Amino acid sequence: MRLSNNLVGFLNFLTFLLSIPIVVAGVWLSKQGATECEKFLDKPVIILGVFLMLVSLAGFIGACFRVSWLLWVYLLVMFLLIVVLFGYTIFAFAITNKGASNVLSGKGYKEYKLGDYSHWLQKRVNSTKNWNKIKSCLIDSKVCSNFQDKYLNDTLTEFYVENLSALQVFFVGFAGFANMFTDLQSGCCKPSDDCGFAYVSPTVWTKNATSSTVNPDCNEWDNDAKVLCFNCQSCKAGLLDNLKSNWKKTAVVNIVFLIFLIVVYSVGCCAFRNNRRDNEYYKQ
Repeated sequence: MRLSNNLVGFLNFLTFLLSIPIVVAGVWLSKQGATECEKFLDKPVIILGVFLMLVSLAGFIGACFRVSWLLWVYLLVMFLLIVVLFGYTIFAFAITNKGASNVLSGKGYKEYKLGDYSHWLQKRVNSTKNWNKIKSCLIDSKVCSNFQDKYLNDTLTEFYVENLSALQVFFVGFAGFANMFTDLQSGCCKPSDDCGFAYVSPTVWTKNATSSTVNPDCNEWDNDAKVLCFNCQSCKAGLLDNLKSNWKKTAVVNIVFLIFLIVVYSVGCCAFRNNRRDNEYYKQ
């Protein structure tokens, strides 16, 4: 068997092994998911796992057992994947080009305005259906409860110099894969500075005679832990700021993965050519 066939077969065997835990994780999430966030992840994970399993099987059988039509299907899927990934990478850079946080004088944290981000991203978060799902996830994960506990003993002066982030995401072990433990701070857990509310605690602020009503977010604020500023434009903007950062990192990773796919695709083409030669030889 030719070197290119062996290499394609080996790479696809590894991919097949990788797809098994992905499918298992998706099934586990569908059975164990208690919140809408957890249930949201199960179907995409299962679809990804099954897709990798079928494609890797086609590549492995096509390369190792000289089944030309399977290898042709494998190469077609790889080509489409390369085109889609290339398009996604360009799209990710394009829509994350706009948007930046606003630095506040004398404050350790920044604030975010929804209008600073691309219209496509704004449309996604302004959709009531989309935002209700996102808001449900944020409330379920108790992001602002953690925020309240962390800065509970801060005075107003101390609170103002805290380095609050828009959205910092981390995962705790495999069991916590579907739960985003977030520190959603400046955008969703406190009112905008220009509202002029009186500070009581990180998530409790009171309106006074100098409170502003120019900013529509000021009217959205409520001290109820399930309301706070989750309906504010600043909360949506904070989420987009985090999304922008993550998408740019993903796009860079995609470039590396794209190069890898092109190399594998090229080797696959060599294996396909070998199959055709071998089939013609056996026919003679």
